[in-house]
Amino acid sequence: MEKLSPQMRHQLAQFQQAQQQAQVLLSQRQQLELLLRETERALEELGKLPEDAVVYKSVGTILVKSEKAVLQKDLAEQKETLDLRIKTLERQGERAVQRLREMRDKIDEALKGKPSEEAVTSG
Repeated sequence: MEKLSPQMRHQLAQFQQAQQQAQVLLSQRQQLELLLRETERALEELGKLPEDAVVYKSVGTILVKSEKAVLQKDLAEQKETLDLRIKTLERQGERAVQRLREMRDKIDEALKGKPSEEAVTSG
């Protein structure tokens, strides 16, 4: 690594930073997908209950009595929001992966050209 030019070191550092950002996006998407599955399961279970069933919703650390229709509406809105956020993270992730590919290609190209440059400067 010490034989690399300052410009190449900078490109490698930027590449590593972009990798970390892509990993963060993936992690966030996975967390939201888990929340989405939980929300869908809750909606499914609510759908099985009779209309007059006693239901509770979690508010912070307590459970509060609620109406089935209100809870279904809240969960449906939460599901929509999660779907939108997941799609946004997917697009950001795709852009991050494309940027990583471009950076990798640029770095590979520069490294392949490096031995001939050293031969000229040291010879």
